[in-house]
Amino acid sequence: MKKTTSPWIALIIVLTAPLLSVIDVFIVNVAIPSIKKGVHASDGQIQLVIAGYLLGYASFLITGGRAGDHFGRKKIFFWGMFSFTLFSCFCGLAQTPFELNITRFFQGISASFMVPQAIAFIQILFTNTKERSRAIGWFGITLGLASIIGQVLGGYLSGVHGMIDGWRLIFFINLPIGLVALWATHHFLSETKRHGNHVFDYSGIAILTAGLFCLIYPLTQGREAGWPLWSIILVFLSFILFAYFIYDQKTKLKKGINPLIDMELFQNKDFSIGLAAVLFQFMMHTSYLLTSAVFLQSGLGISSVDSGLYFVLPGLLFTLSSITASKLLPKYGKLIPQMGIVITIISFSLQIILFKTDVSGSVIFGLMGLYGLGNGLVLPSLLNLALSGVPHKFAGAAAGIYSTFQQTASALGICIIGGIFYNIANTGNHTFEYTKAFEYSTSANIVCLALTGLMLVLLPKAKNSLSVVVLAE
Repeated sequence: MKKTTSPWIALIIVLTAPLLSVIDVFIVNVAIPSIKKGVHASDGQIQLVIAGYLLGYASFLITGGRAGDHFGRKKIFFWGMFSFTLFSCFCGLAQTPFELNITRFFQGISASFMVPQAIAFIQILFTNTKERSRAIGWFGITLGLASIIGQVLGGYLSGVHGMIDGWRLIFFINLPIGLVALWATHHFLSETKRHGNHVFDYSGIAILTAGLFCLIYPLTQGREAGWPLWSIILVFLSFILFAYFIYDQKTKLKKGINPLIDMELFQNKDFSIGLAAVLFQFMMHTSYLLTSAVFLQSGLGISSVDSGLYFVLPGLLFTLSSITASKLLPKYGKLIPQMGIVITIISFSLQIILFKTDVSGSVIFGLMGLYGLGNGLVLPSLLNLALSGVPHKFAGAAAGIYSTFQQTASALGICIIGGIFYNIANTGNHTFEYTKAFEYSTSANIVCLALTGLMLVLLPKAKNSLSVVVLAE
Protein backbone atom coordinates (compact mmCIF):
# COMPACT_ATOMS: atom_id res chain seq x y z
CA MET A 1 0.00 0.00 0.00
CA LYS A 2 1.41 3.38 -1.02
CA LYS A 3 1.78 5.66 1.96
CA THR A 4 0.97 8.92 0.21
CA THR A 5 -1.41 9.97 2.98
CA SER A 6 -0.94 10.13 6.73
CA PRO A 7 -2.31 6.90 8.24
CA TRP A 8 -4.26 8.97 10.75
CA ILE A 9 -6.05 10.88 7.96
CA ALA A 10 -6.79 7.54 6.28
CA LEU A 11 -8.12 6.26 9.62
CA ILE A 12 -10.54 9.20 9.87
CA ILE A 13 -11.83 8.36 6.39
CA VAL A 14 -12.39 4.64 6.99
CA LEU A 15 -13.97 5.23 10.42
CA THR A 16 -16.95 6.80 8.62
CA ALA A 17 -18.03 3.22 7.83
CA PRO A 18 -18.53 2.00 11.43
CA LEU A 19 -19.81 5.47 12.34
CA LEU A 20 -22.65 5.37 9.80
CA SER A 21 -23.43 1.67 10.21
CA VAL A 22 -23.87 2.00 14.00
CA ILE A 23 -25.72 5.32 13.81
CA ASP A 24 -28.24 3.65 11.51
CA VAL A 25 -29.08 1.07 14.17
CA PHE A 26 -29.52 3.54 17.02
CA ILE A 27 -31.09 6.38 15.06
CA VAL A 28 -33.92 4.07 13.97
CA ASN A 29 -34.58 2.71 17.49
CA VAL A 30 -35.76 6.02 18.91
CA ALA A 31 -37.63 6.95 15.73
CA ILE A 32 -39.58 3.66 15.49
CA PRO A 33 -42.93 5.16 16.67
CA SER A 34 -42.64 7.97 14.11
CA ILE A 35 -41.62 5.61 11.29
CA LYS A 36 -44.49 3.27 12.12
CA LYS A 37 -46.97 6.14 11.81
CA GLY A 38 -45.28 7.58 8.73
CA VAL A 39 -45.49 4.48 6.54
CA HIS A 40 -48.58 2.99 8.27
CA ALA A 41 -46.67 -0.14 9.34
CA SER A 42 -47.77 -2.96 11.59
CA ASP A 43 -45.69 -4.01 14.60
CA GLY A 44 -44.20 -6.93 12.68
CA GLN A 45 -43.28 -4.74 9.72
CA ILE A 46 -41.67 -2.17 11.99
CA GLN A 47 -39.59 -4.89 13.69
CA LEU A 48 -38.27 -5.80 10.24
CA VAL A 49 -37.03 -2.23 9.77
CA ILE A 50 -34.34 -3.13 12.31
CA ALA A 51 -34.14 -6.91 11.85
CA GLY A 52 -33.99 -6.66 8.04
CA TYR A 53 -30.98 -4.34 8.25
CA LEU A 54 -29.24 -6.75 10.63
CA LEU A 55 -30.17 -9.71 8.42
CA GLY A 56 -28.51 -8.15 5.37
CA TYR A 57 -25.52 -7.15 7.50
CA ALA A 58 -25.08 -10.63 8.99
CA SER A 59 -25.50 -12.57 5.75
CA PHE A 60 -22.68 -10.87 3.84
CA LEU A 61 -20.12 -9.84 6.49
CA ILE A 62 -17.70 -12.66 5.72
CA THR A 63 -18.16 -12.17 1.98
CA GLY A 64 -17.58 -8.43 2.37
CA GLY A 65 -14.28 -9.03 4.12
CA ARG A 66 -13.09 -11.45 1.46
CA ALA A 67 -14.20 -9.13 -1.35
CA GLY A 68 -11.65 -6.60 -0.11
CA ASP A 69 -8.89 -9.22 -0.41
CA HIS A 70 -9.97 -10.10 -3.95
CA PHE A 71 -10.83 -6.76 -5.55
CA GLY A 72 -8.90 -4.28 -3.36
CA ARG A 73 -10.03 -2.73 -0.09
CA LYS A 74 -10.26 0.84 -1.35
CA LYS A 75 -12.52 -0.21 -4.23
CA ILE A 76 -14.85 -2.27 -2.02
CA PHE A 77 -14.90 0.45 0.66
CA PHE A 78 -15.80 3.08 -1.96
CA TRP A 79 -18.61 1.09 -3.55
CA GLY A 80 -19.87 -0.12 -0.18
CA MET A 81 -20.08 3.49 1.01
CA PHE A 82 -21.70 4.54 -2.27
CA SER A 83 -24.36 1.81 -1.97
CA PHE A 84 -24.98 2.56 1.71
CA THR A 85 -25.52 6.24 0.93
CA LEU A 86 -27.78 5.44 -2.03
CA PHE A 87 -29.97 2.98 -0.14
CA SER A 88 -30.16 5.39 2.81
CA CYS A 89 -31.80 7.89 0.45
CA PHE A 90 -34.14 5.19 -0.86
CA CYS A 91 -35.12 4.47 2.77
CA GLY A 92 -35.97 8.15 3.22
CA LEU A 93 -38.10 8.10 0.06
CA ALA A 94 -40.01 4.91 0.96
CA GLN A 95 -43.81 5.19 0.90
CA THR A 96 -44.77 1.73 2.13
CA PRO A 97 -43.45 -0.71 4.77
CA PHE A 98 -42.43 -3.10 1.97
CA GLU A 99 -40.32 -0.46 0.22
CA LEU A 100 -38.69 0.57 3.49
CA ASN A 101 -37.84 -2.98 4.54
CA ILE A 102 -36.39 -3.92 1.14
CA THR A 103 -34.17 -0.84 1.07
CA ARG A 104 -33.13 -1.39 4.71
CA PHE A 105 -32.09 -4.95 3.80
CA PHE A 106 -29.85 -3.67 1.00
CA GLN A 107 -28.56 -0.92 3.27
CA GLY A 108 -27.45 -3.68 5.66
CA ILE A 109 -25.73 -5.56 2.81
CA SER A 110 -23.89 -2.36 1.87
CA ALA A 111 -22.69 -1.98 5.47
CA SER A 112 -21.39 -5.55 5.44
CA PHE A 113 -19.04 -4.65 2.58
CA MET A 114 -17.74 -1.30 3.83
CA VAL A 115 -17.21 -2.02 7.57
CA PRO A 116 -14.80 -5.01 7.19
CA GLN A 117 -12.57 -2.83 5.01
CA ALA A 118 -12.25 -0.31 7.83
CA ILE A 119 -11.06 -3.06 10.16
CA ALA A 120 -8.60 -4.36 7.55
CA PHE A 121 -7.23 -0.88 6.85
CA ILE A 122 -6.37 -0.50 10.55
CA GLN A 123 -4.28 -3.67 10.35
CA ILE A 124 -2.55 -2.45 7.18
CA LEU A 125 -2.04 1.21 8.09
CA PHE A 126 -0.64 0.65 11.58
CA THR A 127 2.13 -1.93 11.76
CA ASN A 128 3.49 -0.59 15.04
CA THR A 129 1.78 -2.37 17.95
CA LYS A 130 1.39 0.77 20.05
CA GLU A 131 -0.06 2.81 17.18
CA ARG A 132 -2.36 -0.04 16.19
CA SER A 133 -3.70 -0.20 19.75
CA ARG A 134 -4.41 3.55 19.60
CA ALA A 135 -6.17 3.12 16.25
CA ILE A 136 -8.26 0.25 17.63
CA GLY A 137 -9.09 2.47 20.60
CA TRP A 138 -10.40 5.14 18.22
CA PHE A 139 -12.47 2.47 16.49
CA GLY A 140 -14.10 1.66 19.84
CA ILE A 141 -14.61 5.33 20.66
CA THR A 142 -16.28 5.78 17.26
CA LEU A 143 -18.76 3.01 18.12
CA GLY A 144 -19.58 4.65 21.44
CA LEU A 145 -19.98 8.11 19.91
CA ALA A 146 -22.11 6.67 17.09
CA SER A 147 -24.52 5.15 19.61
CA ILE A 148 -24.94 8.52 21.36
CA ILE A 149 -25.24 10.48 18.10
CA GLY A 150 -27.75 7.97 16.75
CA GLN A 151 -30.05 8.08 19.78
CA VAL A 152 -29.99 11.88 20.06
CA LEU A 153 -30.41 12.52 16.32
CA GLY A 154 -33.14 9.88 16.08
CA GLY A 155 -35.11 11.58 18.85
CA TYR A 156 -34.55 15.10 17.54
CA LEU A 157 -35.12 14.51 13.82
CA SER A 158 -38.21 12.32 14.29
CA GLY A 159 -39.76 15.21 16.23
CA VAL A 160 -39.21 17.68 13.39
CA HIS A 161 -42.36 18.69 11.52
CA GLY A 162 -41.75 20.51 8.25
CA MET A 163 -41.97 20.02 4.50
CA ILE A 164 -40.30 16.63 4.97
CA ASP A 165 -41.39 14.23 7.71
CA GLY A 166 -38.77 14.21 10.46
CA TRP A 167 -38.30 10.43 10.39
CA ARG A 168 -37.20 10.65 6.74
CA LEU A 169 -34.39 12.97 7.73
CA ILE A 170 -32.79 10.22 9.83
CA PHE A 171 -31.96 8.48 6.54
CA PHE A 172 -31.18 11.57 4.46
CA ILE A 173 -28.60 12.66 7.09
CA ASN A 174 -26.32 9.96 5.68
CA LEU A 175 -26.16 11.72 2.29
CA PRO A 176 -23.76 14.60 3.14
CA ILE A 177 -21.55 12.35 5.30
CA GLY A 178 -21.46 9.68 2.60
CA LEU A 179 -20.58 12.18 -0.16
CA VAL A 180 -17.71 13.65 1.87
CA ALA A 181 -16.44 10.14 2.66
CA LEU A 182 -16.58 9.15 -1.02
CA TRP A 183 -14.68 12.29 -2.08
CA ALA A 184 -12.02 11.73 0.60
CA THR A 185 -11.71 8.04 -0.30
CA HIS A 186 -11.11 8.85 -3.96
CA HIS A 187 -8.49 11.53 -3.25
CA PHE A 188 -6.66 10.36 -0.13
CA LEU A 189 -7.02 6.59 0.32
CA SER A 190 -4.52 4.30 -1.39
CA GLU A 191 -5.39 0.88 -2.76
CA THR A 192 -4.19 -2.29 -1.02
CA LYS A 193 -2.61 -5.39 -2.47
CA ARG A 194 -5.08 -7.77 -4.08
CA HIS A 195 -5.27 -11.55 -3.73
CA GLY A 196 -6.82 -12.50 -7.06
CA ASN A 197 -6.84 -16.27 -6.55
CA HIS A 198 -9.76 -16.18 -4.11
CA VAL A 199 -12.97 -18.02 -5.05
CA PHE A 200 -16.25 -16.95 -3.46
CA ASP A 201 -18.60 -19.51 -1.92
CA TYR A 202 -21.71 -18.16 -3.65
CA SER A 203 -23.82 -21.24 -2.86
CA GLY A 204 -22.85 -20.97 0.83
CA ILE A 205 -23.95 -17.32 0.89
CA ALA A 206 -27.29 -18.25 -0.71
CA ILE A 207 -27.99 -21.11 1.72
CA LEU A 208 -27.08 -19.05 4.81
CA THR A 209 -29.14 -16.05 3.68
CA ALA A 210 -32.14 -18.25 2.87
CA GLY A 211 -31.90 -19.95 6.27
CA LEU A 212 -31.73 -16.63 8.13
CA PHE A 213 -34.67 -15.24 6.14
CA CYS A 214 -36.81 -18.34 6.82
CA LEU A 215 -36.14 -17.88 10.54
CA ILE A 216 -36.37 -14.08 10.90
CA TYR A 217 -39.37 -13.33 8.66
CA PRO A 218 -41.93 -15.69 10.28
CA LEU A 219 -40.81 -14.66 13.78
CA THR A 220 -41.96 -11.11 13.01
CA GLN A 221 -44.84 -11.57 10.57
CA GLY A 222 -46.10 -14.95 11.82
CA ARG A 223 -46.76 -13.68 15.35
CA GLU A 224 -49.00 -10.90 14.07
CA ALA A 225 -50.90 -13.29 11.80
CA GLY A 226 -51.58 -15.76 14.63
CA TRP A 227 -48.88 -18.24 13.60
CA PRO A 228 -50.45 -19.57 10.36
CA LEU A 229 -49.17 -22.77 8.76
CA TRP A 230 -46.76 -20.98 6.39
CA SER A 231 -44.89 -19.40 9.32
CA ILE A 232 -44.44 -22.76 11.06
CA ILE A 233 -43.25 -24.33 7.79
CA LEU A 234 -40.70 -21.54 7.22
CA VAL A 235 -39.25 -21.87 10.74
CA PHE A 236 -38.97 -25.65 10.27
CA LEU A 237 -37.38 -25.07 6.84
CA SER A 238 -34.82 -22.69 8.38
CA PHE A 239 -33.46 -25.49 10.60
CA ILE A 240 -33.23 -27.79 7.58
CA LEU A 241 -31.33 -25.10 5.66
CA PHE A 242 -28.95 -24.49 8.59
CA ALA A 243 -28.28 -28.25 8.84
CA TYR A 244 -27.65 -28.41 5.10
CA PHE A 245 -25.39 -25.35 5.33
CA ILE A 246 -23.21 -27.10 7.93
CA TYR A 247 -23.07 -30.23 5.75
CA ASP A 248 -22.25 -28.13 2.66
CA GLN A 249 -19.42 -26.27 4.43
CA LYS A 250 -17.86 -29.47 5.82
CA THR A 251 -18.06 -31.15 2.40
CA LYS A 252 -16.35 -28.22 0.66
CA LEU A 253 -13.59 -28.19 3.28
CA LYS A 254 -12.91 -31.91 2.74
CA LYS A 255 -12.74 -31.37 -1.04
CA GLY A 256 -10.29 -28.52 -0.64
CA ILE A 257 -12.83 -25.92 -1.78
CA ASN A 258 -12.72 -22.66 0.15
CA PRO A 259 -15.98 -22.58 2.21
CA LEU A 260 -17.74 -19.50 3.55
CA ILE A 261 -17.14 -20.69 7.14
CA ASP A 262 -14.40 -23.03 8.29
CA MET A 263 -16.37 -25.50 10.41
CA GLU A 264 -13.18 -26.78 12.08
CA LEU A 265 -13.38 -23.68 14.27
CA PHE A 266 -16.41 -25.09 16.07
CA GLN A 267 -14.31 -27.99 17.33
CA ASN A 268 -12.77 -25.42 19.64
CA LYS A 269 -14.99 -25.73 22.72
CA ASP A 270 -14.09 -22.30 24.12
CA PHE A 271 -14.97 -20.60 20.85
CA SER A 272 -18.36 -22.36 20.65
CA ILE A 273 -19.19 -21.46 24.26
CA GLY A 274 -18.13 -17.88 23.56
CA LEU A 275 -20.51 -17.72 20.60
CA ALA A 276 -23.35 -18.95 22.82
CA ALA A 277 -22.59 -16.09 25.21
CA VAL A 278 -22.66 -13.69 22.26
CA LEU A 279 -26.07 -15.04 21.22
CA PHE A 280 -27.74 -14.30 24.57
CA GLN A 281 -25.95 -11.00 25.23
CA PHE A 282 -26.73 -9.42 21.87
CA MET A 283 -30.32 -10.69 21.91
CA MET A 284 -30.66 -8.76 25.16
CA HIS A 285 -28.73 -5.67 24.07
CA THR A 286 -30.47 -4.92 20.78
CA SER A 287 -33.99 -5.82 21.93
CA TYR A 288 -33.65 -3.61 25.03
CA LEU A 289 -32.71 -0.61 22.90
CA LEU A 290 -35.92 -1.11 20.91
CA THR A 291 -38.35 -1.89 23.74
CA SER A 292 -37.06 0.87 26.05
CA ALA A 293 -37.30 3.50 23.28
CA VAL A 294 -40.87 2.49 22.45
CA PHE A 295 -41.87 2.25 26.12
CA LEU A 296 -40.53 5.71 26.95
CA GLN A 297 -42.54 7.27 24.13
CA SER A 298 -45.70 5.15 23.85
CA GLY A 299 -45.85 3.97 27.47
CA LEU A 300 -44.68 6.95 29.48
CA GLY A 301 -45.64 9.64 26.96
CA ILE A 302 -42.12 11.10 26.71
CA SER A 303 -41.42 13.04 23.51
CA SER A 304 -39.08 11.59 20.91
CA VAL A 305 -36.57 14.40 21.55
CA ASP A 306 -36.46 13.79 25.31
CA SER A 307 -36.44 10.04 24.76
CA GLY A 308 -33.26 10.36 22.69
CA LEU A 309 -31.57 12.33 25.45
CA TYR A 310 -32.17 9.53 27.95
CA PHE A 311 -29.77 7.37 25.92
CA VAL A 312 -26.86 9.82 26.18
CA LEU A 313 -25.67 8.69 29.63
CA PRO A 314 -25.83 4.95 28.76
CA GLY A 315 -23.76 5.67 25.65
CA LEU A 316 -21.16 7.66 27.56
CA LEU A 317 -20.86 5.13 30.39
CA PHE A 318 -20.77 2.27 27.88
CA THR A 319 -17.78 3.91 26.16
CA LEU A 320 -15.94 4.58 29.44
CA SER A 321 -16.55 1.13 30.91
CA SER A 322 -15.55 -0.49 27.58
CA ILE A 323 -12.17 1.26 27.75
CA THR A 324 -11.80 0.23 31.40
CA ALA A 325 -12.75 -3.38 30.64
CA SER A 326 -10.14 -3.66 27.87
CA LYS A 327 -7.44 -2.64 30.37
CA LEU A 328 -8.63 -4.88 33.21
CA LEU A 329 -9.48 -8.00 31.21
CA PRO A 330 -5.89 -9.34 30.85
CA LYS A 331 -5.48 -9.28 34.66
CA TYR A 332 -8.92 -10.24 35.93
CA GLY A 333 -10.30 -12.27 33.02
CA LYS A 334 -13.95 -13.24 32.93
CA LEU A 335 -14.57 -11.65 36.34
CA ILE A 336 -14.95 -8.31 34.50
CA PRO A 337 -17.90 -9.32 32.26
CA GLN A 338 -19.44 -11.25 35.17
CA MET A 339 -19.45 -8.03 37.20
CA GLY A 340 -21.04 -6.28 34.23
CA ILE A 341 -23.82 -8.87 34.08
CA VAL A 342 -24.58 -8.41 37.78
CA ILE A 343 -24.73 -4.61 37.37
CA THR A 344 -27.02 -4.92 34.33
CA ILE A 345 -29.37 -7.36 36.10
CA ILE A 346 -29.62 -4.92 39.03
CA SER A 347 -30.46 -2.11 36.59
CA PHE A 348 -33.15 -4.19 34.85
CA SER A 349 -34.68 -5.38 38.13
CA LEU A 350 -34.98 -1.81 39.39
CA GLN A 351 -36.43 -0.70 36.06
CA ILE A 352 -39.14 -3.36 36.30
CA ILE A 353 -40.02 -2.14 39.81
CA LEU A 354 -39.73 1.64 39.30
CA PHE A 355 -40.58 2.38 35.65
CA LYS A 356 -44.24 3.28 36.17
CA THR A 357 -46.31 6.26 35.06
CA ASP A 358 -45.13 8.37 38.00
CA VAL A 359 -41.40 7.62 37.62
CA SER A 360 -39.14 10.68 37.71
CA GLY A 361 -36.79 11.60 34.89
CA SER A 362 -33.75 11.33 37.15
CA VAL A 363 -34.60 7.71 38.02
CA ILE A 364 -34.94 6.82 34.33
CA PHE A 365 -31.70 8.62 33.54
CA GLY A 366 -29.79 6.94 36.37
CA LEU A 367 -30.99 3.38 35.81
CA MET A 368 -30.44 3.54 32.07
CA GLY A 369 -26.97 4.89 32.77
CA LEU A 370 -26.35 1.92 35.08
CA TYR A 371 -27.33 -0.36 32.19
CA GLY A 372 -24.73 1.30 29.94
CA LEU A 373 -22.08 0.93 32.64
CA GLY A 374 -22.72 -2.78 33.12
CA ASN A 375 -23.11 -3.59 29.44
CA GLY A 376 -19.83 -1.86 28.63
CA LEU A 377 -18.02 -4.31 30.89
CA VAL A 378 -19.53 -7.27 29.04
CA LEU A 379 -19.66 -6.64 25.29
CA PRO A 380 -16.00 -5.70 24.64
CA SER A 381 -14.86 -8.69 26.70
CA LEU A 382 -16.80 -11.38 24.85
CA LEU A 383 -14.76 -11.27 21.64
CA ASN A 384 -11.45 -11.46 23.48
CA LEU A 385 -12.63 -14.33 25.67
CA ALA A 386 -14.10 -16.23 22.72
CA LEU A 387 -10.96 -15.86 20.58
CA SER A 388 -8.35 -16.30 23.30
CA GLY A 389 -8.03 -20.03 22.61
CA VAL A 390 -8.32 -19.87 18.82
CA PRO A 391 -5.11 -20.70 16.88
CA HIS A 392 -3.58 -17.66 15.20
CA LYS A 393 -4.15 -19.04 11.68
CA PHE A 394 -7.92 -19.04 12.33
CA ALA A 395 -8.06 -15.56 13.91
CA GLY A 396 -9.43 -13.75 10.84
CA ALA A 397 -12.05 -16.40 10.08
CA ALA A 398 -13.08 -16.57 13.74
CA ALA A 399 -13.57 -12.78 13.91
CA GLY A 400 -15.77 -12.96 10.79
CA ILE A 401 -17.91 -15.73 12.29
CA TYR A 402 -18.17 -13.78 15.54
CA SER A 403 -19.39 -10.65 13.75
CA THR A 404 -21.91 -12.64 11.69
CA PHE A 405 -23.20 -14.39 14.80
CA GLN A 406 -23.43 -11.07 16.61
CA GLN A 407 -25.65 -9.46 13.95
CA THR A 408 -27.82 -12.59 13.69
CA ALA A 409 -28.29 -12.64 17.47
CA SER A 410 -29.33 -8.97 17.36
CA ALA A 411 -31.94 -9.74 14.71
CA LEU A 412 -33.28 -12.65 16.77
CA GLY A 413 -33.53 -10.42 19.84
CA ILE A 414 -35.61 -7.90 17.89
CA CYS A 415 -37.89 -10.69 16.65
CA ILE A 416 -38.28 -12.82 19.79
CA ILE A 417 -38.03 -10.40 22.73
CA GLY A 418 -39.40 -7.52 20.67
CA GLY A 419 -42.25 -9.85 19.71
CA ILE A 420 -43.02 -10.51 23.40
CA PHE A 421 -43.17 -6.75 23.99
CA TYR A 422 -45.49 -5.97 21.08
CA ASN A 423 -47.71 -8.98 21.71
CA ILE A 424 -48.49 -7.79 25.26
CA ALA A 425 -48.58 -4.07 24.39
CA ASN A 426 -51.27 -4.66 21.79
CA THR A 427 -53.70 -6.35 24.16
CA GLY A 428 -54.99 -2.86 25.02
CA ASN A 429 -54.45 0.80 24.31
CA HIS A 430 -53.55 1.96 27.80
CA THR A 431 -50.27 2.82 29.44
CA PHE A 432 -50.75 -0.19 31.72
CA GLU A 433 -50.31 -2.56 28.77
CA TYR A 434 -47.04 -0.93 27.73
CA THR A 435 -45.80 -1.11 31.31
CA LYS A 436 -46.68 -4.79 31.47
CA ALA A 437 -45.03 -5.37 28.08
CA PHE A 438 -41.85 -3.67 29.27
CA GLU A 439 -41.83 -5.76 32.45
CA TYR A 440 -42.13 -9.04 30.51
CA SER A 441 -39.59 -8.15 27.82
CA THR A 442 -37.11 -6.89 30.42
CA SER A 443 -37.61 -10.10 32.40
CA ALA A 444 -36.77 -12.02 29.22
CA ASN A 445 -33.63 -9.91 28.96
CA ILE A 446 -32.67 -10.86 32.52
CA VAL A 447 -32.97 -14.52 31.50
CA CYS A 448 -30.64 -13.83 28.55
CA LEU A 449 -28.15 -12.20 30.92
CA ALA A 450 -28.29 -15.19 33.26
CA LEU A 451 -27.58 -17.52 30.31
CA THR A 452 -24.66 -15.31 29.25
CA GLY A 453 -23.34 -15.60 32.80
CA LEU A 454 -23.67 -19.38 32.66
CA MET A 455 -21.63 -19.48 29.43
CA LEU A 456 -18.93 -17.40 31.12
CA VAL A 457 -18.81 -19.87 34.00
CA LEU A 458 -18.22 -22.68 31.49
CA LEU A 459 -15.35 -20.79 29.87
CA PRO A 460 -11.88 -21.42 31.35
CA LYS A 461 -10.09 -18.74 33.29
CA ALA A 462 -9.06 -16.13 30.75
CA LYS A 463 -5.66 -16.19 29.17
CA ASN A 464 -4.09 -13.00 27.92
CA SER A 465 -6.64 -11.43 25.63
CA LEU A 466 -5.96 -10.77 21.99
CA SER A 467 -5.58 -7.29 20.59
CA VAL A 468 -8.63 -7.38 18.36
CA VAL A 469 -11.37 -5.07 17.25
CA VAL A 470 -14.77 -5.36 18.88
CA LEU A 471 -17.89 -4.69 16.83
CA ALA A 472 -19.81 -4.21 20.06
CA GLU A 473 -22.60 -2.05 18.79
